[in-house]
Amino acid sequence: MCVPSLFRRRSTDLVDEATGSVAEATPEPETAATPARPRSYTPSKKDLGVVTPKRGSSQRRTVVEAPSNRREAVKRARERQRAERAEASAGMRAGDERYLLARDKGPERALVRDIVDSRYSIGTWFFGGALVVLVGSNGAMPLIVRQVSNLLWAFLALAMIVDGVFISRKVKRLVRERFPKTTQRMGSLYMYAVMRSITFRRMRIPRPRIAIGAKP
Repeated sequence: MCVPSLFRRRSTDLVDEATGSVAEATPEPETAATPARPRSYTPSKKDLGVVTPKRGSSQRRTVVEAPSNRREAVKRARERQRAERAEASAGMRAGDERYLLARDKGPERALVRDIVDSRYSIGTWFFGGALVVLVGSNGAMPLIVRQVSNLLWAFLALAMIVDGVFISRKVKRLVRERFPKTTQRMGSLYMYAVMRSITFRRMRIPRPRIAIGAKP
C-alpha cells in the first residue's frame, strides 16, 4: 500500500501560488494618469519649476501721452531740440568725441590741444593788443601815441610768429613720436595749434583738460 508523501502539494495549492505571484509582479495602475503629449511639446516655466521675478516699478515702461493738438506737438519738438542742443554743447565743451566738430576729432587733435593748453601763449594777448593798436592809431591821437601803437603792433606780430614756430616744432615732435603712422597733415595741425593759441583760455572749446605747466 502506497503512503502519500507529506511533501507533495495539491494541485489547487500550486494554482493559488502561481496566481498570487502574478498578481505581485503586475504593478497597480496609477490613479491619476498623465495625459499623453505630442513630441513637439515644450514644457513651460511652470512645469519646470522656474520662478520668474516680477518686474519692479523702475523697470516698467513710461507711457508718454500723445500731444492733444498741433501746438502741443510743436512745443514738445522745440523742447526736445533745446535739450539735444544743450547736451551737444555740454559734450563738445567736455571733449566728448560724439559731439565734437570734424576739426576737433581724433587723438592727434587732442594731443595738439594739450600742447597748447600746457603753456602760456603770446597769441592770447593778440586781440587785446590789436584793440589798443586800433585805438592808438586813430588820426585824432598825438603822433607819439600813434608811433607807439605801430611799434606795439609790430612787436605783437613778430612775437606771434616766433611763438607759432615753437608751438609747431613741439607739435611735430610729439605727434611723430606718439603717432608714427598718423594720416594727419602737419600743416593742418600747425594751423589748428596756432588758432587755439590765440584764443583766450576760458573761451577754448573743448575746454582745457590739463593745467599750465603740466606735461601733455
